Amino acid sequence: MSWIKTIPYDQAEGKLKRLYERIKGPDNNVDNIMQAHSLRPHTMEAHMAIYKNVLHHSSNVTPKWFLELVGVWVSALNECEYCVEHHFAGMKRLLDDDERAGQIKTCIEDGDLDDAPISEAQQMALGYAGLLALTPNRITEDIINAMRSVGFDDGEILELNQVTSYFCYANRTVLGLGINTDGDDIGLSPNNSDDPDDWNHS
Repeated sequence: MSWIKTIPYDQAEGKLKRLYERIKGPDNNVDNIMQAHSLRPHTMEAHMAIYKNVLHHSSNVTPKWFLELVGVWVSALNECEYCVEHHFAGMKRLLDDDERAGQIKTCIEDGDLDDAPISEAQQMALGYAGLLALTPNRITEDIINAMRSVGFDDGEILELNQVTSYFCYANRTVLGLGINTDGDDIGLSPNNSDDPDDWNHS
């Protein structure tokens, strides 16, 4: 589960139990990354609010499968297998093209996206995400202008920035606490994008 104590669903009380009720999936399953917050439920609440609003909000215009891909790529660069496993499964489900998803996964595992079956603009977006994840001080206004030149508007650039930043946070939560996938239902997500307060995983 993790290197620190966690409180399981069936032992939770008060605010923690109420939060678990909001985020649980089938059979009362709560992902280990969320259970890792159980000693400080207010941090779980903050984590879920950021996650839902950044990645699963109806106001985003970038396709959700691609936002998930950004998360997988960033997580792979940060060597966070937990987030790669969870979010690749989510990306694959949303993309609904197993062959294409497999090709993308191979490219990610190779650390080289040149042959990935994605557009030039999407390649550039993942390049930006990689820089932001690993060497953010190398990002310049010219890079933002280049993203505009291939069709991204400033709102979409903000979406990519926030998804990348969220995954860096999630990766460090996982890696810093030794969180693993034991017992998790892989690939579930809060799919009701129209309600930012609906955190239920399905």
